[in-house]
Amino acid sequence: MNKIRSLDELFLEELKDLYSAENQLIKALPKIAKATNSNELKSAIENHLEETKNHASRLEEAFKELGHRPVQVTCKAMKGLIEEGEEVVHKADKCAARDAGIIGAAQRVEHYEIAAYGTAHSHASLLGYNRVEELLQETLDEEKKANQKLNDIAEDSVNEEANQKV
Repeated sequence: MNKIRSLDELFLEELKDLYSAENQLIKALPKIAKATNSNELKSAIENHLEETKNHASRLEEAFKELGHRPVQVTCKAMKGLIEEGEEVVHKADKCAARDAGIIGAAQRVEHYEIAAYGTAHSHASLLGYNRVEELLQETLDEEKKANQKLNDIAEDSVNEEANQKV
């Protein structure tokens, strides 16, 4: 592995990491959606799966814009976050408590993505990659909305249901 010696090289590594993260999510989200009890949560996850596919496509466009082919460098953080989410699914019955756990795991994923896309967006701006900056901003906005949607579902119904005594 070559040493990173410039912001430009770091930025390319960030894109590779994000591309891996999105592709890992594309594989994981259908399983997570299937494990939910709440129709609203299932629908939100399925909708975000479609957005996630678009995020991967935007990253492919960003690579092309920069004159590179899309490459993944395994995103270890996303791998771990997905494993934690799967652990919640396996430990809990299919009920509101599982949904609350899935929401928590999904929000940790969203927070990671918000941080990663925010950093990459900042670097694209500094490097003068205007089109790539726009692509990253569009995804960053969608990640923030997805996080808020999960928060709303948790606060409006799932957490209260999970708190009911069995």
